[in-house]
Amino acid sequence: MVNLGLQVRLEAKPGKEKELEEFLQTQLSYALGEPGTVVWVAIKISPGVFGIFDAFADETGRKAHLEGEIAKALQGSAGASLLAKQPLIEQIGILAAKLPGSDEVPDTLG
Repeated sequence: MVNLGLQVRLEAKPGKEKELEEFLQTQLSYALGEPGTVVWVAIKISPGVFGIFDAFADETGRKAHLEGEIAKALQGSAGASLLAKQPLIEQIGILAAKLPGSDEVPDTLG
């Protein structure tokens, strides 16, 4: 069951759009190595605006992700060289989810 998430908005520096897109694609390997991260999706919203959506079963998984390699890279030198401004990170509650092999309706929003 997933009931917690993160919604992250990323704006590329002018001329760094392709590099940010490639950076996000390489971060999948880190997300795959996080057992508490149930869902991790990188998206392109518009030519210079990207996002990440994550889902977690509990606060422990979300906290581990926020302290993990992807967050460190976005807050560190990779983020400084690629992002026009700090990532907008929103903690969200998931009301319902369709995941492979399940029909989930969370019973609590943590």
